[in-house]
Amino acid sequence: MSIHTKPLILGVSGASGLIYAVRALKFLLEAEYAVELVASKSTYMVWQSEQNIRMPPEPTQQEQFWRQQTGVEGIGKLCCHSWSNVGANIASGSFRTLGMIVMPCSMATVAKLAAGLSSDLLERAADVQLKEGRKLILVPRETPFSLIHLRNLTTLAEAGARIVPAIPAWYHNPKTIEDLVDFVVARALDQLDIDCIPIQRWQGRQD
Repeated sequence: MSIHTKPLILGVSGASGLIYAVRALKFLLEAEYAVELVASKSTYMVWQSEQNIRMPPEPTQQEQFWRQQTGVEGIGKLCCHSWSNVGANIASGSFRTLGMIVMPCSMATVAKLAAGLSSDLLERAADVQLKEGRKLILVPRETPFSLIHLRNLTTLAEAGARIVPAIPAWYHNPKTIEDLVDFVVARALDQLDIDCIPIQRWQGRQD
């Protein structure tokens, strides 16, 4: 059972870098947050391409799937939604949340959000966060950015979204891929005032 009163929405789009979503979910569940997870239709293909793993289509099966990927069982609260279920609770502004993170966030998702389009549940849930004045954090994983990408990201920033590109730092002396990933995840969660990842933060130089 979650110790936090309002859930956080985790959106997973079809961008490369599913490890970001897995690590974020791991730390959130371990900290006993309630997570409402929605993966876009393209995410199924990315799981197959990056990990040669088939993500199950049914939400109840997805919960166990994501818990297996994170290695976290019996802690926190996880509710998975089908990408096509635009009638889900997270599609309504009356459903109160801590906010939403889309991680990783594809440029197709960025473009649709910037244009105000909601063709699936992930996009609708993100649009709801903007219209309700709640926190929306986007973690784009693309390089290089075209001018169109930059303009779309600027539009979303002007609308209130926080843009946290998947760009790791090295001042914490990372030793593993997870160290690099966790830095980005921690900076994204910082935007929601969530501090549940044991990373080494910058302490300043001692001259």
